[in-house]
Amino acid sequence: MNAQTKITPATHSLITPRVKEILSWYESDNPGTKANLYRLLMTGRLAGTGKLVILPVDQGFEHGPARSFAPNPAGYDPHYHYQLAIDAGLNAYAAPLGMLEAGANTFAGQIPTILKMNSANSLSRLNEDADQAVTASVADAVRLGCSAIGFTIYPGSDAAYDQFEEIRELSAEAKSVGLAVVVWSYARGGTLTKKGETAADVIAYAAHMAALLGAHIIKVKPPTDHLELDAAKKAYEKAKIPVSTLTERIQDVVKSCFGGRRIVIFSGGETKNDTNALLSEISQIAAGGGFGSIMGRNAFQRPRDEAIELLGKIIDIYAKA
Repeated sequence: MNAQTKITPATHSLITPRVKEILSWYESDNPGTKANLYRLLMTGRLAGTGKLVILPVDQGFEHGPARSFAPNPAGYDPHYHYQLAIDAGLNAYAAPLGMLEAGANTFAGQIPTILKMNSANSLSRLNEDADQAVTASVADAVRLGCSAIGFTIYPGSDAAYDQFEEIRELSAEAKSVGLAVVVWSYARGGTLTKKGETAADVIAYAAHMAALLGAHIIKVKPPTDHLELDAAKKAYEKAKIPVSTLTERIQDVVKSCFGGRRIVIFSGGETKNDTNALLSEISQIAAGGGFGSIMGRNAFQRPRDEAIELLGKIIDIYAKA
């Protein structure tokens, strides 16, 4: 399907009780920000359910064009991703400045967009002090008609405090003009081990920090059953917090986001060849009360029809949860 043939995403005209409940959690926000949260929650096949499936395409910045798009060369074209998100019936499409600019006019108003405002790249030498550069502005998000800004923080990094201050300023500006705020909270850097980056206690902590920083929507990785921090391990054991299954760990992360009063969604990670294993993971996220998935490489690196079929199955899982 080319960019001239478009499928309008399904959008409910009336707010559902579930979406009305979710919007009530954001007590300090102005009507503009709530309207944009409404757009995100009331677009696509999951409209009105309170669940989200979002297509993020910032991997070209992170990993380079060949690693990102060579598996499915159609993905070199920014219009491809807009159309994929629309045709699959997703809630939103997230990308850096240039990707959104390349299709902003053709696809204006057809799918809510999220401007990813900072990025890293695999050519840099950052490790302990993992960081990202701010590569766009709130004014860009308004100019492009975005519903939200997106921003990555690295809790654990030596650069984390500077990132917290950056998102505090950008978040305040975004909210003042009615935009929602999505925070990618990826524990990384400092003395964290590789296993620690996805440890149950660390993921819950990273999600909680994003909530404390004022995020409307929080994105984290699915947690493993590893417990990284000695003090946290003692707290988990004393409180008898179960972490043996992914569903239990998702429940803990959701609870860590203000008792479930903030939207928390989970990344798809690297491309998984075992589709059944991927869908099983999604089923456990849904069973644990996760609000949805933000699925990038597992979608756009597949052939278009295969990607739409996969995203449809993911949507069906969340719709039934």
